[in-house]
Amino acid sequence: MAELLEMKEAIVSYLDRSGGLLQFVDDCKLYNDSAQSEAVYRFCIRVNPTDLIELDARLADCLLHDPFKATALFQSVCFLSIKTLSLIEKIHTENQVNVVLKLTHLPPFPEYFLDLCKFPRGYGPMRPVAMEGLTIAMTRITKYTQGARFLCTDDKCPFSRGFHHIRVHSPGATESVTVRGGFTCALCSAPLKEDVKFRVLGDKQLVEMVPAQALDVLSVHPPCSFRYQSVTLFLRDELCNSMRMGRLYRVVGIPAHVHQWPNITWSVEANTVEPWTPEYPSLVSSNFQALLAASACSTWRFSAILANTFGSPVIPPGLYSTLKLALLLSLVQTSEDDPDSLNYLDVFALTNDTLIIERG
Repeated sequence: MAELLEMKEAIVSYLDRSGGLLQFVDDCKLYNDSAQSEAVYRFCIRVNPTDLIELDARLADCLLHDPFKATALFQSVCFLSIKTLSLIEKIHTENQVNVVLKLTHLPPFPEYFLDLCKFPRGYGPMRPVAMEGLTIAMTRITKYTQGARFLCTDDKCPFSRGFHHIRVHSPGATESVTVRGGFTCALCSAPLKEDVKFRVLGDKQLVEMVPAQALDVLSVHPPCSFRYQSVTLFLRDELCNSMRMGRLYRVVGIPAHVHQWPNITWSVEANTVEPWTPEYPSLVSSNFQALLAASACSTWRFSAILANTFGSPVIPPGLYSTLKLALLLSLVQTSEDDPDSLNYLDVFALTNDTLIIERG
C-alpha cells in the first residue's frame, strides 16, 4: 500500500514538472463547459519514460512492463485531482475517468523492439514495443465503443443507479468485450443492462503494415525461402488518418491476441505513430571505387562504363547508352524539403506488342 502511494506521489510530481497537469486542467474545462453528461471522460497524457525513470524507477518499470497497472495509477491520480480541484462536477466515480497514456518513445534496447519479420510465439506480456514498417493497406474510419454504462436490473440494488458499472475499451479487446449481454452486478449478482443513451463512441481505423525489409524483394537477390507477413494495426481516435499508404513509420504499440472464436488473430494496438526515415549507410563498394580510380583520366568514362553495363541482359551492350545513362541518373534520388512529395520511379518496358504497353 505504501508503495502505491509513493508511485501516485511520483505521478503528481511528474505531471507538475512536465506540464501535463496544466494540460489536464485545460482538458477538464472542455468537458465542464459542455452541457452534455457522458458516462466516460477520456484524457490523453503524454509520458516520457526517460524522465519518469529519473523520477521514480518503480513507476517507470510499471509503465514499461505492466501498462494496465500504470494506467490505473494515473486514473486514480486524475480522479483525485478532479475532485480536489472541482474540475468536472459531472464525474461521480473513478470508473468514469478513462486515461490513455501516450508514450513519447521507448528505451533503445532490443527487448523493446519488435521485429516484424519474427512474429512472437505464444502469449507474451502485453507491454509496449516499438516496430518499423511500411503501410500497404488502410480501411475507412469506423466507430467503436469507448465506454458504456451498465445498470443493475434489481431496483432495490444501489447499483441500479449511478455510475458504478462502467466498461471502457482496453488494448486488444473486441467490441463484444466492452458491450454485450451477460454481465452481472458485482454487488448482488443480478443481470446488468446497458444504458444506451450514455454510450460513448470513438473513431477506429485498421492499417496493414509490413517490415521495411520487404522492399528488398524488388532488388536483385538470389531466391530464398523468406516470407514477409503483414501485421494489423488498430488506430483509434486521434491516431486515425495519421498514416498514409506507401510510407514508412515507427509505431509504439501493445501487441495483443484477439479472440474471435474459433480463430485467434494477432494484432497491435497503436499508441504513438511517427514518420520514419531509415538510415542507409553512405558507403561505396570497393569495386566501384576501383572502377572510378581506373577511369579517373576521363570525365565520362566512368558513366559510360556503367551505362554500357546497365541492362545488358535485356539490351546488348553499346545500344541506347544515352537512355540507359538517363535511367541511371533517375535512380539517384535525394529527399526533398516537402515530406508529402513522393519520388516516383519510371519503368522502362520493351516489347513487340504495343497493346500491352497501352493497357499498362
